[in-house]
Amino acid sequence: MANNNEKLFSDFTAPSRQEWLDKIEVDLKGADFQKKMVWKTNEGFSMQPFYQKQDVDKLATVNALPGEFPYVRGNKADNNEWHVRQDIVCGCPKEANAKALDILNKGIDSLGFKIPADKISADYISTLLEGIYCEIVELNFTTCQSHCVELAKILVDYFQKKSCDPSKVEGSICFDPLEKIIMKGKDTTSVMKNFLKEMVDTLAAYPKFSAVAVNAYKLTDSGAYSYQDLGYALAWGNEYMNQMVEAGIAPELAAQSIKFNMGVNGVYFMEIAKFRAARMLWSQIVSQYTNDAESAKMHVCAITTTYNMTVFDSYVNMLRSQTETMSAALGGVDSIVVVPFDAPYETATDFAERIARNQQLLLKEECHFDRMVDVAGGSYFIEELTTALAGEAWKQFLAVEEEGGFLAAALTGSIQNTINETDKVRHANAGKRKEFILGTNQFPNFTEKSEGKTPITPCCNCCGEQKEEASIAKIQTSRLASDFESLRLTTENAAKQPVAFMLTIGNLAMRQARAQFSCNFLAAAGYKVIDNLGFPTVEEGVEKAVEAGADIVVICSSYDKYADYAIPAFKALNGRALFVVAGAPACAEDLKAAGIENFIHVRVDQLKTLKEYNAKLGI
Repeated sequence: MANNNEKLFSDFTAPSRQEWLDKIEVDLKGADFQKKMVWKTNEGFSMQPFYQKQDVDKLATVNALPGEFPYVRGNKADNNEWHVRQDIVCGCPKEANAKALDILNKGIDSLGFKIPADKISADYISTLLEGIYCEIVELNFTTCQSHCVELAKILVDYFQKKSCDPSKVEGSICFDPLEKIIMKGKDTTSVMKNFLKEMVDTLAAYPKFSAVAVNAYKLTDSGAYSYQDLGYALAWGNEYMNQMVEAGIAPELAAQSIKFNMGVNGVYFMEIAKFRAARMLWSQIVSQYTNDAESAKMHVCAITTTYNMTVFDSYVNMLRSQTETMSAALGGVDSIVVVPFDAPYETATDFAERIARNQQLLLKEECHFDRMVDVAGGSYFIEELTTALAGEAWKQFLAVEEEGGFLAAALTGSIQNTINETDKVRHANAGKRKEFILGTNQFPNFTEKSEGKTPITPCCNCCGEQKEEASIAKIQTSRLASDFESLRLTTENAAKQPVAFMLTIGNLAMRQARAQFSCNFLAAAGYKVIDNLGFPTVEEGVEKAVEAGADIVVICSSYDKYADYAIPAFKALNGRALFVVAGAPACAEDLKAAGIENFIHVRVDQLKTLKEYNAKLGI
């Protein structure tokens, strides 16, 4: 059989790179190869449309097996299991316990408890964990940073009273004072110095229970590109390694004490590559402290992002978080939190939480993603992407180290300013539709109303911490769709919903295409759009527009006919509505000379234009 296979393959000659390029050039019919076929990523590198075996033979990522250093192919050799996690905001411990027990029967095997600082006590923890088997269920806790040691000691006492095997207890306490610096602008250096060593020492006997967190998902939720949140996460973790080793903690213990909570954005293949690159780079960092390969494993909880979630057309959020969950699962993480689809505008409902759980269970029970080890391994494209992303993230890491490390960079505001600038650029790109948000700036639901849904402002004091005046630059967070949502809600609350009327005339294909574009463009502001099959004359079109109570009339035709149709239509309308030309015709200057001011096309800043239209309409 082997000989037959060899003979079969010998009958086919693999096309050379040049042959592929020649074929592509023919199919492009003169179009620019670089513009049409090369993916220029936000990370600053370009990905080619195809790769061959010789491209990846030289890469280091293909030289290791799953479960082997540097863990690019995963920490496990025989499965891809991950914990399905759901977080619970705790108030009454009995109610939180009842919810925890309920969801444990619905597929959850990892719990996250957010506990107010003033509630922490042995009785509270005992009630909260009643009936939960600590050796089976992963337990994660978040509270005020200055109360984390107190919580750790209470948990250790609880585990001991329950006679739990320390080697089987899995979980974490979210002790991350560095997060407070970049997200809240508070100098928590003293908290780190005073409690870091005690946190690690308290939980030292529990090798699978992390004492320190790197909450890099906050960067993803603030708009960071993949290379930024990875590069900063590495610097973040390295800062804690430095601090712990300097405090006298063995590097092996220091490394195993860190848990990375990383965000997942919607760039599917990039995020698979990110988790592979993260393990590879972290293992290299840890290897500078110790030769122990086991402690060089990176432990990651992946959290789907809220940055690209929307209030309008919110069910699309399920699609966003599903692809993100797939990226994390195929990337080989240890646990996943799927943020419920309704998170942008309400406390998650039971339905939304059930869907979020089932999104992971579907990948396990139906798709068997938990059985496939490094399914992306060997893919020429993803191996190249992993290497390229690792290179850019490493540059980011080194840049932070040159500033003196993550703590020093955070105190000067360098990290915060970089992320804020990225967020600003991405919001501008969304306004110009260079970044599509399905259901918001692209293909909005024409008839949808908010029905009382309003965006939730992120809570700044969810763990009962005392509010303090910020003294350092902080990361400003706002979802990518927030500007469009604000505009649409403003329109919805106006005394009258503006009506946009498509005056379609001339070439059938061109008028329909421009009308569809214009409807999508204007519906993003919450306008009522009226499309039409076409009119024989501009006068008839204008008459129908006036009868429909149009506030905006958009003429849609072919470029060669705008010189004939636009000016007569503009004159016939005679200021009774805002007149807009769909497209950028060659005769635009002549139209402007006749008094036509408004043009919409792919190069227009959509958000800015719609705000201007609202202003002209008195909204």
